[in-house]
Amino acid sequence: MKAVECTRYGAPEVLKLIEIEIPKPKADELLIRVYATAVNSGDVRIRKADPWAVRLFFGFKRPKNPILGGVFSGEVVAVGRNVQTYKIGDTIFGTTGMTFGTYAEYITVKETGTIARRPDSLNHTEAAVIPFGAMTALHFMRKAEIQPGQKILIYGASGAIGSAAVQLAKYYGAEVTAVCSGSNMELMRKIGADKVLNYQQEGLSLNQEKYDVVYETVNKLSFRESRKHVKKGGTVVLGAADFSKMLRAGITGLFGQKILTGVAKESGAEMKWMKELIDEGKFVPVIDRAFSLEELVEAHRYVDLGHKKGNVAVQVVGEPRNESFLR
Repeated sequence: MKAVECTRYGAPEVLKLIEIEIPKPKADELLIRVYATAVNSGDVRIRKADPWAVRLFFGFKRPKNPILGGVFSGEVVAVGRNVQTYKIGDTIFGTTGMTFGTYAEYITVKETGTIARRPDSLNHTEAAVIPFGAMTALHFMRKAEIQPGQKILIYGASGAIGSAAVQLAKYYGAEVTAVCSGSNMELMRKIGADKVLNYQQEGLSLNQEKYDVVYETVNKLSFRESRKHVKKGGTVVLGAADFSKMLRAGITGLFGQKILTGVAKESGAEMKWMKELIDEGKFVPVIDRAFSLEELVEAHRYVDLGHKKGNVAVQVVGEPRNESFLR
C-alpha cells in the first residue's frame, strides 16, 4: 500500500511517499481502507518537532511512528476474530490520536477506539476532517461547563478547532463572539457566531466586554490578554498552550483563576455523540481545500502558511477532487 513517511523533523519536504505492507488486524481490531484524512496542527507540530520537547516523547531524530496523520474516514475491509460491533463494509470515521498512522491507504484501529459509523449525510472527505477539531473543542467545552446564555469569546475561530468550538458553543446555548481575520468573518456568521471581531483591525484592544469563557485556540493571544477579557469567576481555556503558558496557567490557577489547558481526551462515546449531532444537522464540516495523498507535501506547505479556513483534507482514494469544499 501507499503511505507517506516523515523521514526526519523539518520542512514539508521531509515527507516521502513510500510503499509498505498492508497491516493485519489483531483479534480486537478493524482493518480500515482509508478514503480520506486531514492535515492538522498536531501533524504539523510533530513534523517540525515544534516545540523541541516533541523529540523527548515521539523520537529524537524522527517520529517513532513515521507515518503521521491522526484522523480518517474509510471502510472496514477485515475484522479480528473478537470484533462484534462492526462488520466488513461498514463506513467508519474517527481519530487515532497520538498513535497517528492515517497518512496511508490502510490502518488498523481497535474496536473500542475513538471511532463511530460515518454519518450518512457526509462523504468521506467531509467526515475525515471532523474528529480533530470536534474532539478537542468538545473536551474543553465540557470542562468549562458552558451554560445557556453565557458569553464565550473564541480566538482563532476560523481554524479546525475554532470552527468546531463556535458550533458546539452555539449548541450549548452560548452567545458566541468569534475572533478571526477579515476574510473569514462571513464564514463565522454562517456557522453561527453572534458577533465577529476582525483581529487585523480592532482586534481586542478596543473591546471592553467581559466573557464567561475565553477560549484561545491557536496560541497567538497572550496569556495576559486571555485573562483580561474574562469575567471574575469565569474560565480561560488555553487549548493550544505551549509549556511556558501551561506553567503560568498552573501557577495562576493556585490563586483561584479557573484556567483549562493540557491534552484533550477522546473516546468512542464522544465520537458517537458527534455523529448524532451531525445527523441532527447541528454540526457541519468546514473544509478549505483538499489534496491527494501524493500532494501531502503541498498540503503541509499550505497549512504552514497559517491562513487555512477550517480544515485541509487529504483524499487518499476513491472520491472526486474538489477545490471548493468550503460550506
